[in-house]
Amino acid sequence: MYPYIVPQSITIWQAASPENSQIFMLFGVAVLVPLILGYTAWAYWVFRGKVRPESGYH
Repeated sequence: MYPYIVPQSITIWQAASPENSQIFMLFGVAVLVPLILGYTAWAYWVFRGKVRPESGYH
């Protein structure tokens, strides 16, 4: 079935977005993913030790 997305109809290269769009998304991901990971790490750092195992979820 490779390289067809829809068998005998559309290939991977026909279904792909233009190169300019892919480059734009690459730069967006390169900026946002580190920001999200950094914010998540900071949130875990701030809230570490706030929940005790004996208290449970209720």
